[in-house]
Amino acid sequence: MATTRADPLTLDVIELIGAAVARYYEEYDRAAAEHSLTGAQARVLALLSLEPMPMRRIAQKLKCEPSNVTGIVDRLEARELVERRPDPADRRVKLAAVTERGRVTGALLRDSLGVFAREPLAGLSEEERRVLRDLLRRMLGEGAA
Repeated sequence: MATTRADPLTLDVIELIGAAVARYYEEYDRAAAEHSLTGAQARVLALLSLEPMPMRRIAQKLKCEPSNVTGIVDRLEARELVERRPDPADRRVKLAAVTERGRVTGALLRDSLGVFAREPLAGLSEEERRVLRDLLRRMLGEGAA
């Protein structure tokens, strides 16, 4: 089996993608800590600020095990930032949802994010963002939409 070496441009792109992701998470984790949250707790709170969802879906979005999400939601629930409620479409399923306190904390968290984490693409034009989105989708095998 022959191995191929990445060219310098490819290596540079890989390094830059990694640096951008690391910087985003560093800023996100720093802002979360200001609100006595872990980065994972803050990301769950942000997701649930959009809509209530079952643990399994949270885990899929965060690319982690549902058992990890259960622990995160337990800790957020203990702080009265989220609550579990029955899914109106299927009462056997429990949804995690933000409480009013969680909504306020989530807004404060967003406001305290650094510029890079809050608006990482703010310096790009709409066309540049569209091209980047389409290239990333192709990279991930999702095709352009």
